[in-house]
Amino acid sequence: MYESFFALKEKPFSIAANPSYLFLSQRHQEALSYLRYGIKERLGFIQITGEVGTGKTTICRALLNQMDEKTKSAFIFNSDLSGAQLMQTILEDFGIKPERKNRASLFFELNRFLIEQLSLDNNVVLIIDEAQNLSHKSLEQVRMLSNLEAENQKLLQIILVGQPELREKLKSPALRQLRQRISVRYHIEALRPEEVPLYISHRLNLAGANGTGPVFDREAVEEILRYSGGIPRLINIVCDKALLLAYVLESRTVSAEVIKRSVIEIEGGVA
Repeated sequence: MYESFFALKEKPFSIAANPSYLFLSQRHQEALSYLRYGIKERLGFIQITGEVGTGKTTICRALLNQMDEKTKSAFIFNSDLSGAQLMQTILEDFGIKPERKNRASLFFELNRFLIEQLSLDNNVVLIIDEAQNLSHKSLEQVRMLSNLEAENQKLLQIILVGQPELREKLKSPALRQLRQRISVRYHIEALRPEEVPLYISHRLNLAGANGTGPVFDREAVEEILRYSGGIPRLINIVCDKALLLAYVLESRTVSAEVIKRSVIEIEGGVA
């Protein structure tokens, strides 16, 4: 609605996990580096955690876009599955079509696929998003996948991505074997205060602003930081609402007052 008013080619603050809009803060760059290292070195298990809205899924999609043809991947974004459903979904995402659906057959087909990829000098990566939703039984089954290995190297690199609750869940004594196999861990934190205006400018420029679009003044950015705490998703939500309100007010500058009114509306109040 407001794109033409601000001369934008698209909405700059969509909450969709669009890797082309990824802002590489220091923490996001570090997370990507840890992921690439763990995959390249075939370390087996990698754990990435962060609060809701810090960009975990976007980083995973960016990682997938950076993989070459020698890396085969599966991305499981629905983790609310039973153990059997999880295995079937993993195989389907790798393009494997097992004749039988029982547990033994699923493991056999996955192992055959992994050995075939090894013979082709390919690496295989499994990403499980929202992994904090997996039951202890499903997490134990994921651990069993790490038993599919060749001499001196892992056939499957497994990336567990989740909220801080994942770290707490993995502290359970029942999951100690899985916890001990995680070679790389990284926790993504919110943007630093000085990164917030850079993040806003980054997304505006990618959406086509290039100095001619809306301007968020200094006080507005301070209000955005105060509301969001540096969480990218919250920044997107309040900025999108603010651009809509600025459009209604026919203002090309987003002021602190516009941000305050936007926050009230977001929180269910009446501005």
